[in-house]
Amino acid sequence: MQADQVIGHGAGTSMLRRIGRSIVIVAACAACALVFGFMLFATSVMREQAPAPSTAGADGIVVLTGAAARISAGAELLKQGHGKRLLISGVNRITTKHDIERLSGLDHKSFTCCVDLGYEALDTVGNADETRTWANANNYHKLIIVTSSYHMPRALAELALAMPDAQLIAHTVTPKDFPESGWWLSVRTTRYLLSEYLKFLPAAARLATQRVMGWGQPHSVALQPTDLQPPDRRDG
Repeated sequence: MQADQVIGHGAGTSMLRRIGRSIVIVAACAACALVFGFMLFATSVMREQAPAPSTAGADGIVVLTGAAARISAGAELLKQGHGKRLLISGVNRITTKHDIERLSGLDHKSFTCCVDLGYEALDTVGNADETRTWANANNYHKLIIVTSSYHMPRALAELALAMPDAQLIAHTVTPKDFPESGWWLSVRTTRYLLSEYLKFLPAAARLATQRVMGWGQPHSVALQPTDLQPPDRRDG
C-alpha cells in the first residue's frame, strides 16, 4: 500500500513538473513573439514609406488630432486639391474654430468652405466612428488619412473595422523629435513605440477576426500615395 502511495505521489509530481515546463515554454514563446512583433512594428513605422497607389479620385481628407503638424499637413493636401473636404477629428472642446484655422494655415474662405471639425471623438475608436459618420453624410468612399507614423497602423485598423467598404490611403507625419535612424537608442522614442504597439495589438486582433469571420470585405490600404510628397517630418 505504501509503495503504491509513493509511486502515485511520484507520478503526480512528475506530471506537475511537465505541466510547469510546458507553461514556461509557452510563456517564453509568447514573449519572444511579442518582442519580434514589436521589432517589426517599430521598424515599419520608423522607415521611409514606400510608394503606393495614387490619390486620384480621393473624396475626402481626415486628420486625426494629436499634434498641430497633422492639421497643417491635412490642410496642405486640401490646398493641393487631393480631397473635396477635410475633417479634423477629435478636436478638443476648448479649442475654437479660430485656433484650428490658424494652425491649418488655410485662408478664411477655404477653411470656412471645406473644413469640418469633429468634437466627439476622445480616442482612436472615436475617431473611426466620427469619420464613418462624416463619410456617410458626404457619401465618401475613398479617404486620405493623416496622422503620426507610429499611430497610423492602429488608426487604419480601427477605421477598417468601422468602415470595411472604404478605401483608406495613409499620409504619415513623422514627429520631428523622432530620430531618423537608431530609434532603439532613444528611450523616449522606444517608450512611445512600445506603448502604441500594445494598443495596436487588440485592434489588429479584432480586424483579423473580422476578416476571418467574413464580417466585412475591407479594401487594401495604401501606405503612401505616389503623387504626394514623402511623409512629413514634423511635430506629429
